[in-house]
Amino acid sequence: MPASPLAGKVCIVTGATRGIGKGIALQLAQKGAKVYITGRTLDPPKQSKVGGSLRETAHEIETRGGICIPVKCDHSKDSDIEQLFEQVKRENENQLDILVNNAYSAVNSLANNYKVKFWELSPLVWDEVNRVGLRNHYICSVYASRMMVPRKQGLIVNVSSGGGLRYMIGAAYGIGKEACDQMAADCGFELKKHNVAFVSLWPGAVGTENVLVNLRDSLKKPKIVNDSVSMRSREKMLEYFEKGETPEFVGQCIAAMAVDAQLMEMSGKIVMTCDLARRYSLRDAEGHTPTEMRQINKLLDQFGHTWLSWCIPNFVRVPTWLLCLGGNKFF
Repeated sequence: MPASPLAGKVCIVTGATRGIGKGIALQLAQKGAKVYITGRTLDPPKQSKVGGSLRETAHEIETRGGICIPVKCDHSKDSDIEQLFEQVKRENENQLDILVNNAYSAVNSLANNYKVKFWELSPLVWDEVNRVGLRNHYICSVYASRMMVPRKQGLIVNVSSGGGLRYMIGAAYGIGKEACDQMAADCGFELKKHNVAFVSLWPGAVGTENVLVNLRDSLKKPKIVNDSVSMRSREKMLEYFEKGETPEFVGQCIAAMAVDAQLMEMSGKIVMTCDLARRYSLRDAEGHTPTEMRQINKLLDQFGHTWLSWCIPNFVRVPTWLLCLGGNKFF
């Protein structure tokens, strides 16, 4: 692969002040693309546990020799979204090659209401979780497609998760993630004859700033009687995320997928970072390993069945069709 495989490409990465969005932006720019990044925080916050700002992300990209344009954008506001795409359209002669729908405003809310029953929460939680994490993705995809379809090329990526397959964090979260996956399927179907790909990407456990801070904070909370199992579970989860995928690894996967000659075969599908890592022979930073969602011995080890995992070869994986049955909703 050439040193700058994305040279001449124009990209938008939403929600890139920190975390997965920042990692994706860093990698796309490092591979030669001109990257527009969005978020609500333009300048470094004076008081914040996790930090992160558009200017900091842009500075890191430029330090590595990349091109980055930070755009302050509140993705809960339709007018901000429209202005973003008008700017990209105006400054690049209608060119847009890659859109990554990553913006998400509900991380802290989900952490604070983990597995709380939906009827015990305000109905407004739906908007908090899915206004930016779902509705905004659709709006961005509409504007991006209007630029990509006439040029007969492009890639749109929804950053999603296995939460759309089975219950994971809460009702609003799971509904939103399954809708993101279906968006890729249906929009991908309509875009396919125009040579524009649309995929839903499932990263594994990514140790983002927000996730690690929330997990570490949970360990500092006063111990509750008979909560020893829960505490051990949180400690295990923290270790799992600390050794999991880095945000930039997700960016590596998208950068490699964008130049794949067989990209259109993936359109409308769910793709996993672990599978893309094997397909493109990608490696994460030292000490970090892609989360294997289908490799049986890794799954067994993750759930404490270490001795049994040793007996199963690495190539034995859960077929994707069987994975689909795990989310089967028919009676």
